Amino acid sequence: MAASSQNVTDDKTVTKSLPPLATAPFYLSVAGETDVGKEREKNEDALVVADLNGGTLLGSVPHARLDVGERGVLLAVSDGMGGAQAGEVASALVVETLTRAMKDASPDTPRDALMNDAIQRAHRAVWDTATRESKKMGATLTAVFVHAGQAFIAEVGDSRAYLIRGGHLCQLTHDQSMVQLLVDSGVIEPDQAAESPIRNIILQAMGNQPNVKVALGQLQLRDRDCLVLCSDGLTVHLTDDEIRDVVLSSGRPEIATKQLIDLANERGGKDNITVVVAGIGGGLVAPATGETINDTFQVLTTFEPPGVPPRKT
Repeated sequence: MAASSQNVTDDKTVTKSLPPLATAPFYLSVAGETDVGKEREKNEDALVVADLNGGTLLGSVPHARLDVGERGVLLAVSDGMGGAQAGEVASALVVETLTRAMKDASPDTPRDALMNDAIQRAHRAVWDTATRESKKMGATLTAVFVHAGQAFIAEVGDSRAYLIRGGHLCQLTHDQSMVQLLVDSGVIEPDQAAESPIRNIILQAMGNQPNVKVALGQLQLRDRDCLVLCSDGLTVHLTDDEIRDVVLSSGRPEIATKQLIDLANERGGKDNITVVVAGIGGGLVAPATGETINDTFQVLTTFEPPGVPPRKT
């Protein structure tokens, strides 16, 4: 069966009856890597892979197997808006504050509310720092919270989260960018987006304006699923099909992250490049016969574009 690429989000709220939650123990085999690229002087991307039960934080160790415990596992990528906007400070604040807020939250809080509240705290940390220091700061955020057989996927900006299942790749997030808005409106074709001169204009960012609206989705996980998070330093150089093919052929998350970054750098490395790859194993059920990814994905909240978009540099 040929592999395919699709996008499961259409920026409309969907209500559906999802399959029962999985309760069997499962784990993530996960790797994360960030690289400055070939043209930038500093790396303004940041990532986090955190066992919220108090265990592993990926740092000097590029790969880990994390059992998904009672409090879950957090994966996140943040792309700072650079130059005078202190992007490296913004992205670091985002992932650090988000992780701390997720760890400190009551385990009785509904998972979607917990994630939204933590992201709002991270946004406020950047906004308050920018206000105090009289700077303009901002950062994207793509975060995946894995818990109890499901994943909550949050988006602010234009970094991305993908799911690979059964040889198919689906984009779980919807870019909050000016060029994506033009694609959605039919003004330009999708294959024109990567080369558009306005591709660096995003419609909201963490800490860039007083408020953010978090786009949030819920995915029921299946055995052998693979989650991929990345900044746009990867997707400007690689197509979705190429990302899928590298991950599927690599065999291991840490090999996939390195090969993806190496390939982006070979093609110019125009921006910082950050990739997290997490394969899922253990006791989760396999996809049911005839089950599509849409059958296991639900849009919880969507984002409506504000008036004045920020520009990434």
